[in-house]
Amino acid sequence: MPGERTLENTQKLVDDFKERTGGRYMNLMTSDEYPCYETAILNAYGETVVPPRTGKPGRPRKPYQVAPKQLRYATVHKTRRKGRVVKVETRVIFGVLAAILLALGRSRVSNVVNTSFVERHNGTDRNRNSRKVRKSYGFSKDWEVHEAVTYLTMYSYNFCWAVRTLRVKDKEGRWHPRTPAMKAGLTDHVWSMQEWLAFPAVQR
Repeated sequence: MPGERTLENTQKLVDDFKERTGGRYMNLMTSDEYPCYETAILNAYGETVVPPRTGKPGRPRKPYQVAPKQLRYATVHKTRRKGRVVKVETRVIFGVLAAILLALGRSRVSNVVNTSFVERHNGTDRNRNSRKVRKSYGFSKDWEVHEAVTYLTMYSYNFCWAVRTLRVKDKEGRWHPRTPAMKAGLTDHVWSMQEWLAFPAVQR
């Protein structure tokens, strides 16, 4: 979701994530402490509670959202001194600590709440898109071009770049390259940039 870090864009990001994952509850969702995530996640996954009428004078209470028991969300709190991270703490926002620990125990990729995966992805994105490199002359001067290049580099990374750690070895001991899209089951081969650029964006 390219754009400024606002509640509106955060809500679009969470709603898109929920749609792509079929609306199911994740074993664990994590992020930094940007407060809009909590609001957006509750809006997307929360259950609406309609307070019963009390029969007393005055306006009835408005419906409100509550987090279902299956929703598990934790954040990473970083303490910095002189620009350096000196302490990292976990804060449970939705769910109970026991459920968070259980999810981490079952995870095949991490045993702590962290944001390292998205930070690694952002680092790769900046490496592939010079418009996002900090303190450089390669910054975008036009938003539409910036957005277009963002999508180009993001999708070409997923379909056209064979990631070394995703390769697989066959029975003969030969390595076969794989892209993130192949790992996700979206395609069966590494795409060339020509194939990607010629692929119709709208299927008829």
